[in-house]
Amino acid sequence: MIGQPVIRPLSLDEVRELLSWAKAEGWNPGIDDAVALQAADPDGFIGCFVEDRMAAGISAVCYGENYGFIGLYIAHADFRGQGLGRKIWDAGMAHLGDRVIGLDGVPEQQGNYARMGFVPAYQTARWSGIVPPRAGKSREGKAVAFDEGLLPAVISYDRQFFPAPRNAFLRSWLSGPRSVTIIDDHGSVAGYSVCRACDDGFKIGPLFADTLENAKELLSACAAAADGDVLHIDVPADQTEFADFLAEIGFARGFSTARMYRGTVPVLRSEGVYGITTLELG
Repeated sequence: MIGQPVIRPLSLDEVRELLSWAKAEGWNPGIDDAVALQAADPDGFIGCFVEDRMAAGISAVCYGENYGFIGLYIAHADFRGQGLGRKIWDAGMAHLGDRVIGLDGVPEQQGNYARMGFVPAYQTARWSGIVPPRAGKSREGKAVAFDEGLLPAVISYDRQFFPAPRNAFLRSWLSGPRSVTIIDDHGSVAGYSVCRACDDGFKIGPLFADTLENAKELLSACAAAADGDVLHIDVPADQTEFADFLAEIGFARGFSTARMYRGTVPVLRSEGVYGITTLELG
């Protein structure tokens, strides 16, 4: 018989442990994600502990007063089938309160999320591959490396594509060891991308851009940061031209998820979302 479960926020080391579970599940998180993810909401990473051992975990990140996101919902294999996953789910939902809530659901779980009041907004697909030399390169060469002086402009630009301000997260996410590239259009931000190392290759996220050509140029910059390694990017299904381009240069389409919301679906510049930030935090 198991002891009484204890539910509480996770320490940074425990966030790292939860991410190691995600790795074991094949989710391929970034190698150095923990600090930046926790910065989004230090109280939003929650664990269920049995006799001082973490049995289940979830991220339930509050972005201000009106929006939140659910991810990293995992029960350890040793504790499955004991109702602990539901306990941690309920704790995460309680933390988010009456906010609009987003998540990225795999097909086998979408029915469960629908019964909890979530409705699908769009599909995403994981695309993976190696960018050939010069693919996506622009003659104008508008891609430049990010520096701290650009932070306010990038935060302002990001807000067009994300349902709420996420300043604390971006301050950490846009720092090393991740590679950040900006599209500079006559002094204005017209796109940006973040590329980070994972156990399997590199992940891109987000990739936001004003135009398809800018998105291609950012992809090329991410390829340079990956130094010939495999890139992974989660692309909304509506980005058919970008997906066609990825297929043409040899990328393969992998698993799919559905972005689902409980509450009013946010109105965003969805045409500029070429790659979502993370499946864990939206």
